[in-house]
Amino acid sequence: MTVALRLILLSVILISSVAGAATVSNVRVWPAPDHTRLVFDMSGPVDHKVFALAKPDRLVIDISQASLETDFSAVSYEGTPIQRIRSARRGSKDLRVVLDLREGVNPKSFALQPNDQYGHRLVIDLYGSGGVQQVKKQADDHTQKRDIIVVIDAGHGGEDPGALGPKGVREKDVVLAISRELQSLLDQERGFSSRLTRKGDYFVPLRNRTALAREYNADLLVSVHADAFKSPEASGASVFALSKRGATSETARWLAEKENTSDLIGGVGGVSLEDKDQVLAGVLLDLSMTASLKASLTVGDSVLRSMGGVSRLHKKRVEQAGFVVLKSPDIPSILVETGFISNPSEAQRLKTSKYQKKIAAAIYSGLQKYFVDAPPPGTLMAWRKQSGQGKLGQTYVIEKGDTLSSIAQRNNISLNDLMNHNGLTTESLRIGQVLMIPAT
Repeated sequence: MTVALRLILLSVILISSVAGAATVSNVRVWPAPDHTRLVFDMSGPVDHKVFALAKPDRLVIDISQASLETDFSAVSYEGTPIQRIRSARRGSKDLRVVLDLREGVNPKSFALQPNDQYGHRLVIDLYGSGGVQQVKKQADDHTQKRDIIVVIDAGHGGEDPGALGPKGVREKDVVLAISRELQSLLDQERGFSSRLTRKGDYFVPLRNRTALAREYNADLLVSVHADAFKSPEASGASVFALSKRGATSETARWLAEKENTSDLIGGVGGVSLEDKDQVLAGVLLDLSMTASLKASLTVGDSVLRSMGGVSRLHKKRVEQAGFVVLKSPDIPSILVETGFISNPSEAQRLKTSKYQKKIAAAIYSGLQKYFVDAPPPGTLMAWRKQSGQGKLGQTYVIEKGDTLSSIAQRNNISLNDLMNHNGLTTESLRIGQVLMIPAT
């Protein structure tokens, strides 16, 4: 038998041995502050095993009944502990994938079922030894009064795209853009400081979002969404607070159930209050939520009224539903639905920078008005209210035909004061730009 014939026969044997096996068609890497998520797109469900090796640090992933149909060398590993990924056959039917690492990791692996965007997936989470550092509530240099800390939660992310609208509009992208704009506005206002639960396109489990708010010492958690409904006619912005009795409308109930499945989409199982029995946990939750729920409803009403100035409202009152992200017993929390991506007109607006800035400015204005009236004790805002200096500036979103001089004139301030307050060196403006109008 010739060498060529032997090679042909060997190829036939190898091909037939993996016939019917699952294939790895693609790989994605999602770097996050506390871990890196590695996702293998699979043609079907698979069994797998993961184990670590040291000196040098490596992670071995054995996938049963699988073959490779993608190129690992094309993947960027920047900002991750991964140096490179290599693979080889293991026996006649299995696939071995090896991660060469820059440092040791604590791995967690699981399979994900298909969703609206992806098919079967094998997920490997690589956790390091670091974590989120607690943020101190910073004091003002002159008054020794701390900032109000608002934690902004951009919904979904990474493997969980959220709602999908016409022409590829994804909820996770829209809400991250709005959240960044809101953070920028808050951080420009003296007496406020803000943090994001996610700064990029990666997934954060629902319970971890509330845990981050607690680690950041938040005075308020604002979760930003842009959801979909079964009917494309549904439209308008909404604000939700937690309901202990369940949803207050069929729409609210449907949306709450959809958001609460986000942990399943993102790959997190059931959760509980770990170190407490069920009865004690229920009592503690009920007692501590009473005060925070009252504050949530009040701040939610302020935000809703403000959003009514830039968007049609889906409901003219704060709705209540069982969103998991709102279930922080000690932190007032609201969920803002900025619109319905399932509505073609709203989807078109939501994906534009101009409208995102308007929504962020409206949310900011509502938060600002609430904290002027009800500032947390010990904050600069509380001191300003007590001393009669509680008035804050406002925001304005630039529209066609606006000039700096006309805006300054309408608000009874000098052009120089307006420019200095916004750090402007020229009078050039762009439509959608947000200006901070100082208090007079």
